[in-house]
Amino acid sequence: MMPVPTEHLPADHPLLALLKRHDHVLVAGAPGSGKSTLVRAAAATLAARGQACHCLSADPGLPGIGPPGAACLGRWQADDWQLEALAALATLDAARFRLPLVQAVRCLAERAPAGALLLDAPGVVRGAAGAELLPALAEAGSVSALLLLTADAASFPLHEECRALGLETVTLAPAPNARHPGKRRRRERRSDDWAAWLATAHETMLELPSLALIGTVPPRSAPEAWAGRQVGLLDERGDTLGLGEIIALEANRLWIRAPTPTGTPCTLVVRDAQRGCDGQLGTARPCLPTRDTPESDDTPEPLESREGPRADLGTFTATLVNGVFGDPLLHVRLKHQQRSLLFDLGDPGRLPARLAHQVSDVFISHAHFDHIGGFLWLLRSRIGEYPPCRLYGPPGLASHLHGLVRGILWDRVGDKAPRFEVNELHGERLARWRIVAGETRPTPLPSRSVPGGLLRGELGFRVRATTLDHGTPVLAFALEPDQRVSVRKEQLAAHGWPPGPWLGTLKHHTLAGEEEALIRLPDGTTQTAARLAEVLLMSRPGERLVYATDLGDTAENRRRLVALARGARVLFCEAPFLEAEAEQARRTGHLTARACGEIAAAAGVARLVPFHFSRRHVSDPRRLHDEIRLAFPGEAAGGGESS
Repeated sequence: MMPVPTEHLPADHPLLALLKRHDHVLVAGAPGSGKSTLVRAAAATLAARGQACHCLSADPGLPGIGPPGAACLGRWQADDWQLEALAALATLDAARFRLPLVQAVRCLAERAPAGALLLDAPGVVRGAAGAELLPALAEAGSVSALLLLTADAASFPLHEECRALGLETVTLAPAPNARHPGKRRRRERRSDDWAAWLATAHETMLELPSLALIGTVPPRSAPEAWAGRQVGLLDERGDTLGLGEIIALEANRLWIRAPTPTGTPCTLVVRDAQRGCDGQLGTARPCLPTRDTPESDDTPEPLESREGPRADLGTFTATLVNGVFGDPLLHVRLKHQQRSLLFDLGDPGRLPARLAHQVSDVFISHAHFDHIGGFLWLLRSRIGEYPPCRLYGPPGLASHLHGLVRGILWDRVGDKAPRFEVNELHGERLARWRIVAGETRPTPLPSRSVPGGLLRGELGFRVRATTLDHGTPVLAFALEPDQRVSVRKEQLAAHGWPPGPWLGTLKHHTLAGEEEALIRLPDGTTQTAARLAEVLLMSRPGERLVYATDLGDTAENRRRLVALARGARVLFCEAPFLEAEAEQARRTGHLTARACGEIAAAAGVARLVPFHFSRRHVSDPRRLHDEIRLAFPGEAAGGGESS
């Protein structure tokens, strides 16, 4: 790779003047202010004068020296940085993993030879993370001067922290052409740098029992969470021998790609830097701990799960948390994933608070209080370092949710503010916003086309919606799992292969359509996913679930709901009133029990779960069920658990 041409600084440049008086200088500024470019120019200028210059790059997300996911020490030589040492972090997030970053900087600063050392700080300049990192990096790097890249020192977010350092400080306005590359370009550059680092890598197998695992290590029961992760190889003193990428976890064996280490690894550091299926290096989703068996599932059960109607659809379990008379709230648990979906947000009092941390997506039919009031529970439970929760609903949802968020004073939440991505269905277009607690208004996101009402599609399932009328637009939802894949145990035994995490990897590649992916078998050989799937796997269609509530009994509503629910395994459908109360149902925009049964029969669903009963029938719900059975001859749940 040819060196990038670097401009030299004028003789009277403030940074050069600082380096005449101080050996170690910290260069800080907001993202895109040009820190790394300035450091390169200073090093090139000193080299032209015959002076040595080192740089300690402390931004693991996009270091100016060495591979991403590490703090790196380099020397300017032959018109570019030459990497001399690195400290593996296995993360791209300087704000989240502040202590490991500071420890890495201290270690590398101690290894730097005497002379000029420029500490290139990450662009974390806000909140508690920025306030903690600035003085910690200054102390760890033994700096005695600060160069601050900002147009106005007084308005710099860490102005007071800079003053408190007591260092000689020079403020310099960023160059006119300095700008943030944007998340997409930054991700592309980072991925290119990582690919270049692995260009000389080779495949290595490590026996996990002989190694210490540190960091935020994924559970052994989720091998798919290991693939693509960065891993740091450390020696017995904790010094970095190398940095690589995990290929696969199989039982107690870890297959990695890494350049040849300079010694024998004793410790592996694994955090959250991971290359995804698109080949891009980014931050992995949080992977919460599970038991070390494939069949484990530590997701907390709703307290009323034994009483409220429930449906088991193989990879999903759906429970009406508040039963048939309480606020609508359907909890869908994704087995073996520590992940939940919610349909509507009624009273969440029966749900444990920690379940909110596992909710990735919420599908809200409309914004009446009994369907959205539980949002405050979700809001409070997600204060912390959690990924944005996605919410979907009809037009106006973003305004309603932002109003609830703005009703809270967020002066102390800092960078732990709850974050949400809100999606509104407008015909076949999804309007999108980002809502962050403490921000004055929602941030518009690019809209996207959603043909057929496909709100979300990912490996494992899809969720579609159709718009119904309740005097206000209301969404009904269909959860459509992918095909169900199971192992032919007799074929497994015939080949003499023991079960293990490799079967989960095979299922994953099969569902993703990655037929040419190589699967390493317990005997050490490899075969393609397509070949193994043909021998070992059998599949059947996934079982659909449909959720519909608060809709008037109109011909158009019936047509739309029947089309959405046709052939579903289970339909959760409201049935508040008896046929004798049809006028009340018409006036309030609801169904009767008879209409509920007729819709289920027309859609040909296998099982009907009626709910959202009017409390006027709490003493005798049998009349509602009797009326439903007259119209729907199939299985209709009256409560309790069923598969």
